[in-house]
Amino acid sequence: MRVPRFVGEGRIEFGEKPDPAPGPGQLLVRVGANALCGSERGQFLRGSATTPGHEAAGTVVAAGLGTATPAGTRGAIFLMDYCGACRSCRLGHTNQCLAKRGDMGFNRDGGYGPLEVVSESTFFPTGDDVSAAEATLLLDIMGTGGHAIERARRQREDIESVLIAGAGPIGLGVLAMARLRLRPAVPIAITDFVPYRLRLAESLGGLPIDLNTTDLASGLRAHGLGAVDAAFDTTGRQEARQQALAALDKRGALVCIGHGEGVCVTVSPDLIAPERAVLGSEYFRFDELPGNLALLREHRDYLGRIITHRFPVAEIQRAFDLFFQGDTGKVVIEQGYQ
Repeated sequence: MRVPRFVGEGRIEFGEKPDPAPGPGQLLVRVGANALCGSERGQFLRGSATTPGHEAAGTVVAAGLGTATPAGTRGAIFLMDYCGACRSCRLGHTNQCLAKRGDMGFNRDGGYGPLEVVSESTFFPTGDDVSAAEATLLLDIMGTGGHAIERARRQREDIESVLIAGAGPIGLGVLAMARLRLRPAVPIAITDFVPYRLRLAESLGGLPIDLNTTDLASGLRAHGLGAVDAAFDTTGRQEARQQALAALDKRGALVCIGHGEGVCVTVSPDLIAPERAVLGSEYFRFDELPGNLALLREHRDYLGRIITHRFPVAEIQRAFDLFFQGDTGKVVIEQGYQ
């Protein structure tokens, strides 16, 4: 099969790999679409022996021994090849598997190739009414965004104001899921330096704060906000996290989603006295997919606006160049097989 090769220094070439075959408990999926992710920047710049792509959806074309999913089943592919047997998995925390077998697109060949072998347990059937491109929304957009919202709600059940640092695809996902899962009147402020993404965030119901022209505190005041109940950092930058922490009200929660830099706290004034919490949120649980699929079917036009660009796999270089320039929402590579 012909696959894109990430050779480093921001270059993508094409080469060949043997067609994969499913083993026991595995499915062979013909990929219909795979969404680009900022976490692939390292592979784009430094190269990857593995075919990247961890936001994939497609159609089962063959199945290994011991499987029950028939050929022709459409679905989305969970990033983490979780074991299903450890303490975390038994409780449903598949994103915290203690014996994880791999991560699709990072140490297992992923969805930018035309065929992908996956464990049946990580394949989520979506039905024929959901296209492959739409199904990718279930992953990093709805899955990661929705999981972060629920992490915050465990700390602060009465969220009445939200701040999101970063209006990239993950930030837009948090915004959309907050808009759908919290009360409609909850104000959701969102920051960025890229005007394109701030305009997109505003169209999705966010209150944009352009950090090129104002600071966070002033931007919040301009929207009639002071301290916020929940803040979500999708940037991975320490400066953004510190500002978000400072913007929290009593009992507030800062949820760190973006990997990267740290955050510093002075325990007594930052955490103990106001009973604030700093939380991590990593991807999402496999068992969150059914609820998100129902939400996608109900709000597909709204959620679909997060996908702003689609490219055939032959134009994957152009897609990545544009994506890392910043003037996009979610970018999807379509393989031509829906």
